[in-house]
Amino acid sequence: QVQLVESGGGLVQAGGSLRLSCAASGSIFSANTMGWYRQAPGNQRELVATITSGGSTNYADSVKGRFTISRDNAQNTLYLQMSSLKPEDTAVYYCNLKQRILLSSYDYWGQGTQVTVSS
Repeated sequence: QVQLVESGGGLVQAGGSLRLSCAASGSIFSANTMGWYRQAPGNQRELVATITSGGSTNYADSVKGRFTISRDNAQNTLYLQMSSLKPEDTAVYYCNLKQRILLSSYDYWGQGTQVTVSS
């Protein structure tokens, strides 16, 4: 089992910055992909950014150039540095970890952290 705990959300003015963190614990294998997803009220959960254990990153077009995903493999911690925040970035942000064990895939989620951007 894997536990993911997010922190760092809050209220910020448009144009401001926030840094989210996600601490992972439990049965974590070295080869995995971690990511951030978000869900605004009335919307489906959407991808924000992902990063593999090797450091390859992928971003949603809406956040490219403004958000940076990173990870500390030794500490099993995931980060999301968010800059130039916009009101449309307001959402609950969820940490995700995907890993394969033998022939099975496993998908874990944190409880979410609220990010609110005021105009």
